[in-house]
Amino acid sequence: MDWRERLSSGTDMLRRQAVRIPLPDVNAERDLHENMMRIADAGERKSRLLDDPDVPLTEVYEDELDEMRQSFEYRLQQVAGEDYYDVATAYLDGERDDWIGALAAYYLECYYRLQERYTVDEQIFFLVILRYPDCFTVNLSFLTGDISEDAVRYESSTLAEADLTDSDQGQYYADSQYSQHKAAEYLRENVDCIREAFADPDATPIEERQYGGFVHLTGRRGPTFAEVLDSLSPDPDRFDDEASTPGIVPEGPEAERAKRDLLTDSEVVL
Repeated sequence: MDWRERLSSGTDMLRRQAVRIPLPDVNAERDLHENMMRIADAGERKSRLLDDPDVPLTEVYEDELDEMRQSFEYRLQQVAGEDYYDVATAYLDGERDDWIGALAAYYLECYYRLQERYTVDEQIFFLVILRYPDCFTVNLSFLTGDISEDAVRYESSTLAEADLTDSDQGQYYADSQYSQHKAAEYLRENVDCIREAFADPDATPIEERQYGGFVHLTGRRGPTFAEVLDSLSPDPDRFDDEASTPGIVPEGPEAERAKRDLLTDSEVVL
């Protein structure tokens, strides 16, 4: 059974779960900071592409998905090496039972689910990354439902199927460009929430960098895209044990709260 068959039969590695990674020293904190800065830089790149009238919105969307997939493939190689596919399938087949196999299976499902987003437009991508004193967590989910009014919404005139007159098409194109410009502004203003949540350990006192986090939602329904990027406060009482090794944990109260606040009529696909 290949991985796509596993997905259709319900692997469920992502369902209401998160990855927990220890931060044992400043080197681990530095690596986390650098990874988060790459995510922030990708957000700024997306805002520039959205603001460029010569770049179709479909290309912006595909560029973002490609960046995400590369990120998860990098994490897979970090965790399990070049043979990450075999490591993940061995874990799912019960041939190994360790944190490396569990994380490889989680990240590999993230990777393949992101590939599906090119063709499945009703699913909402939901990402929460949170920092605690001795660890951080990554929670990725795919949901259906409606994103709240807190989201910025923007349109792609190339994806619209309406039969419009030449005059109406020109107006719709102009309105779509304006909505993309406003979305670009939104991202530029909000991307700093990532940088603030994961401060540079070489420039920030330890007591000021113990907690932080953000939530990112993106969804598409036909020609309309919706997006939320905002800070999210970690719950200091979430864990009652020290993070000794990486592993899979429940998604946590913060992700549950974000889903309640930012989504309506939501249903977890994964």
